[in-house]
Amino acid sequence: MNLAKLKPGEKGKITAIGSIGPLKRRLMDMGVLVGEEVKVLKVAPMGDPIEVNIKSYSLSLRKKEAEGIAVEVAG
Repeated sequence: MNLAKLKPGEKGKITAIGSIGPLKRRLMDMGVLVGEEVKVLKVAPMGDPIEVNIKSYSLSLRKKEAEGIAVEVAG
């Protein structure tokens, strides 16, 4: 499952980052790392962007960026 498919309030653990190049580096600089827990806070009405919580701060991601992040849904 990817991060874009999580609904507000759902949590997941990042298992892979599918992006490459500068985008992957930018995501990693912002704390999007394999093994981190992520929680979806809000999703815009058209589904883009989404706001997530990683490492106790909020981060907005475009849907395309979130689709490249694989997550394992946490209970």
